[in-house]
Amino acid sequence: MQFLDLICIAATAALAATGAGSTPPSVAVTRPASATLSVTFTGVEAKQGRIMVALYDEAGWQGGKPIRAEMVDVSAAETAIDLSDLPAGRYGVKAFHDVNGNGKMDANPFGMPIEPFAFSNNARGEMGPARWADAVFTVAPGANTQTITIR
Repeated sequence: MQFLDLICIAATAALAATGAGSTPPSVAVTRPASATLSVTFTGVEAKQGRIMVALYDEAGWQGGKPIRAEMVDVSAAETAIDLSDLPAGRYGVKAFHDVNGNGKMDANPFGMPIEPFAFSNNARGEMGPARWADAVFTVAPGANTQTITIR
């Protein structure tokens, strides 16, 4: 899968609707402790467009479906988004700044991204997305933070 395809999953997933099943009232359900992840993006140069954010578990990192996908409007050099009601676990973030607001990551004729992007832990990929081992972080029950520099 091409580098651009892996990053664009964030935009596609952010726009896709998700459905949730229901539990019959006679069945008791125990939910794991809930967590909130606040992601702050720094280094945003263009104060326009949106940052497309996708949160992955290890199984989805290499081209699978994200656990959660969101977008946030950009109006400052530092932009934040909160992802709430997450189960505790190990995650990675893929994000890109959709500067022109067209809903996709633009690329040059060779398929290389021309819009800024980033991974959790400020991990860098070589000729593709960052490795899971470099981007993974733990989300514990309660409040969690991650600061990522868009490049």
